Amino acid sequence: MNTENHSQTAAFLWSIADLLRGDFKQSQYGRIILPFTLLRRMECVLAPTKDAVISESYAQVGRPDLVRERLLLRAAGQQFFNASKLSLGTLSDTQTAADLMSYVQSFSKDAREIFEHFHFEDFVQQLAAANLLYQVVQRFAATDLSPERISNFGMGIIFEELIRKFAESSNETAGEHFTPRDIVHLTTSLVITGQDDKLKPNSIVTIYDPTAGTGGFLSEGDEYIQSISQQVTVSLHGQELNPESFAICKADMLIKGQDVSNIKLGNTLSDDQLAGNHFDFMLSNPPFGVEWKKVQKQILDEHSEKGFNGRFGPGLPRVSDGSLLFLLHLVSKMRDPRADGSNKGGSRIGIILNGSPLFTGGAGSGESEIRRYLLQNDLVEAIIALPTDMFYNTGIATYVWVLSNHKAAARQGKVQLIDGSQHFAKMRKSLGSKRQYITDEQIDELVRLYGRFEQTAQSKIFPVEAFGYRRITVERPLRLSFQVTAERIAKVQEEKAIQKLEPAALQRLLNALNSMDASAVHLSRDAFSKLLKKTLGNHDFFPSTPELKALLNAFGARDPEAEICRSKGQPEPDTGLRDYENVPLGESVYDYFEREVKPHVPDAWIDESKTDAQDGEVGVVGFEIPFNRHFYVFQPPRPLEEIDRDLKACTDRIKQMIEGLSA
Repeated sequence: MNTENHSQTAAFLWSIADLLRGDFKQSQYGRIILPFTLLRRMECVLAPTKDAVISESYAQVGRPDLVRERLLLRAAGQQFFNASKLSLGTLSDTQTAADLMSYVQSFSKDAREIFEHFHFEDFVQQLAAANLLYQVVQRFAATDLSPERISNFGMGIIFEELIRKFAESSNETAGEHFTPRDIVHLTTSLVITGQDDKLKPNSIVTIYDPTAGTGGFLSEGDEYIQSISQQVTVSLHGQELNPESFAICKADMLIKGQDVSNIKLGNTLSDDQLAGNHFDFMLSNPPFGVEWKKVQKQILDEHSEKGFNGRFGPGLPRVSDGSLLFLLHLVSKMRDPRADGSNKGGSRIGIILNGSPLFTGGAGSGESEIRRYLLQNDLVEAIIALPTDMFYNTGIATYVWVLSNHKAAARQGKVQLIDGSQHFAKMRKSLGSKRQYITDEQIDELVRLYGRFEQTAQSKIFPVEAFGYRRITVERPLRLSFQVTAERIAKVQEEKAIQKLEPAALQRLLNALNSMDASAVHLSRDAFSKLLKKTLGNHDFFPSTPELKALLNAFGARDPEAEICRSKGQPEPDTGLRDYENVPLGESVYDYFEREVKPHVPDAWIDESKTDAQDGEVGVVGFEIPFNRHFYVFQPPRPLEEIDRDLKACTDRIKQMIEGLSA
């Protein structure tokens, strides 16, 4: 069946939603039309074996459920069955709801669960209350969705077309569960292009999406592989948190003849239901900037207890944004590139992230350590910047990361950055925040830019080390001058250690301080300290260490002219002047310091106690990918005369308008 017919069938099914206007909200249409479409398709698929299943069902009465289920599946010759005599066409017009629910209850477990996740019964009752149920049922019963007319693949396309229409029309939460098709197509093309050795005839290829939504990435991956290779079996796997999206995804897989037990419901980060599985291709669009506080305990436990044997060994990002956790989760599911000596080893990942995973977090932070792990293990192949305004619920800048653990020889040790931010066309009618889309020609162009792997204005190639640096701590000496003024004597009495003094002792202290020369400025802490102790002793006040510290604190002030304060012969650092320098990885921190720091602050030094936790060398290693900096093009400002001319024209216009008003 050709694509035009697919669209016609989808349009017809969509038109049934017209019956619902007024009685249901637009955002609810999909929750009614999709399960009915699924129900009708399953009915058409099961039609040839229906009689055999019913007679088998009678024969198996009283047998254990598992045994019965297995025998009925065999009789149906499908991955699901229905043991009811009813069909949509034979439901009574008087007790339609009761008949329909009895019919749905007669499906096998997997299929029955899908209808439960759709809350199908609630909608059936609402349709019955609005006197619409029988009409809707009749419309679907008259639609031919038989496999002879529409293949599984074609049905998948129709189902997806409906999913897309509903996601786009109910803009409420479309973005959370549905990735725009152009983005899906681009990401899939980038990941699967040039992978012919994995797609040899008769091979089995696995695709996985840990944030499966309604299954867009899985369907597109399947479609892409089927379009470029013959006789390849594609096995789809996914996990989804939202029960309704999960139901749609599972229904889509059932329609395509996939093994629906590979689609799981639950939180991928805290409860990985495909643990231990590894996949050829992985595609994901995790939620942008969503916090992981709800699952913090499970993730912290896995990180601390399992380390690199778990998924989150390299580090954890801040709780406010969990997108890098999804990336680590995917990396943990990569196949060993050396596996079984064939070309089946290794995996490729395509994941859509916002800007923060590129640069959030300084040296030593969880984010930086995750980037370090990915880059130093040479897993990052390319990062492509997308245009803004591409998603239904946000207009922010986004990026496709392509990762691989079996890079081509030319790409080893290198990362390609591609600026695709200008590859867009304006939409005739915006959908929520989505005002732009990428055309098929532009997708091909970006995939070619990636495939060519050449240095151009839009494609930059860097060695992995280019993104690394060492953060060194630069200290400068503390220089204090001291003066015993009335203002500072008042400050002395606010010091905690001094407030604890007996009144008589406090009086002796104040007498001693008032006897000192208020105009004298002392540039050496040691000399002033000796003088202070001597004066206090003359007034019978002998300060304890905390008291002396409090006095020096009150009388001291930073002074670049003063002598350096020393402790055990070493210069004492001034925390207020502490600074950090990022030294490019691979360059000696001392050479950098002599060249970049010393000429400006000759008395500075590197704090050598601040070393990297992994390699023990001076300076903490950090990694960031300053994407925009590499594509920044300086635009010189316009000449002043031109700006003046524009301003003059503008003020002249205002003058004329004012004159016109007062005339």
